[in-house]
Amino acid sequence: MKEPVKKPVVDEDRQETREQQSDRNWNELLQELRVMQTGTQILVAFLFTIPFQPKFADLDDVQRVSYIVLVIFAVLMTILLLAPISLHRSLFRQRLKWEIVEHSAGLVRLALLGTALLAAGGAALVVDVALNRTAGVTVLVILLSVAALLWLGFPAIVGRQNNGTKRKPR
Repeated sequence: MKEPVKKPVVDEDRQETREQQSDRNWNELLQELRVMQTGTQILVAFLFTIPFQPKFADLDDVQRVSYIVLVIFAVLMTILLLAPISLHRSLFRQRLKWEIVEHSAGLVRLALLGTALLAAGGAALVVDVALNRTAGVTVLVILLSVAALLWLGFPAIVGRQNNGTKRKPR
């Protein structure tokens, strides 16, 4: 009787093969996509209802152009957030899970940037309409700064504090 071939372990801490690691990473990526897609879908729905509101006719040219840019951007973010699912469906059962995860992770990073721009832009438009242009631009700058600090700065600080070493579970 032939002994089963043992697959090499790629992660010593977790004792995972490359396939197991890819499956785990794909599942984690799906959870992130679910959160991002929900938020983006809510923004899209909100943006799609605006032209049907009576106050829409009162928007100035800058607000209308901002609105149209945000709508197009929101749809692009929806498409971008669905791209990993399309990639997975297209390459399903071709033993390319590692490649799917790697490319999908890049798409999610790009979608994070786009989602920050979309959310901040939507808030800026609302503040512009409700208060004034200066307040809207101020909100845009503040929200993009907060996103940059939390999504780029904070992870960099945590990574530096950890000095690239893995901690053992307690």
